Amino acid sequence: MSYAVKEMFLTLQGEGVHAGRRAVFVRFAGCNLWSGLEKDRASAICQFCDTDFVGMDGEGGGRFKTATDLAKAAADTWGNEKEARFVVLTGGEPMLQVDDALIEALHAEGFYIAIESNGTLAVPRAIDWICISPKAQSETVQYSGDELKLIWPQDGSDWQDMEGWAFNNLLLQPKDAIEDPAASQANLEQAIAFVQAHPKWRLSLQTHKILGLA
Repeated sequence: MSYAVKEMFLTLQGEGVHAGRRAVFVRFAGCNLWSGLEKDRASAICQFCDTDFVGMDGEGGGRFKTATDLAKAAADTWGNEKEARFVVLTGGEPMLQVDDALIEALHAEGFYIAIESNGTLAVPRAIDWICISPKAQSETVQYSGDELKLIWPQDGSDWQDMEGWAFNNLLLQPKDAIEDPAASQANLEQAIAFVQAHPKWRLSLQTHKILGLA
C-alpha cells in the first residue's frame, strides 16, 4: 500500500494533552466527512474544518510507496536526536490510510505515535495515543482512547453520552470561526462557560495559532 501525504513537518503539538511537545506532523490527504473543496463545504458532514488536506503538494508531502519510506521520512524530519521521538498522524482523516505496516514502521524508528481521528473508523490500540474528535451527524465507532476532543459549539453533539465513553481525557475546544474573529471570541466564551459548568471537561486551545506555528 502507498500513502498520500499532504504535508510533513516538524513543529510543536498545539492542541490537547500533549500541547507544547515537539512533534513531527504527518498530515494525510483525504477525508470521509468533507472533500476539502469549498464548493462542497455547505453540504459536508463536517462544515468547519480549518485545515487544507487536499493533494500532496505541501511541505514534505508526496506519495510514499511503502510504510518504511514514510517512517524513514518522518525520522529524517525529526532529526538526529533519538530520544522522545513523537509523531502525530492527522488529516483529513488518517485512518483512511494508516495500517499495521505503518504503525510497525514508525515504532521501528523509535516514535511514540499519536493520532487525531474523527472516530468514524476503528483505530488500532497499537497506536500509543488515540485522540478522537467526534463530529455531529457522523457515526462514531471509536468509543475508547486517551483523549476525546469536542469542538464547541457543535449543534447535535451528545456530550452527555460522550461522558460515558472510555476516554481518559475529555477536552472542549472552541470552534475557530474562519475569518470571523468576533464569532471565534464568542465560541471561546461559550467553551469557557461550558467547562466551568461541567468539570469533567477541560479547555483545549489551538496554541500553535497563538504562537504562529504551523
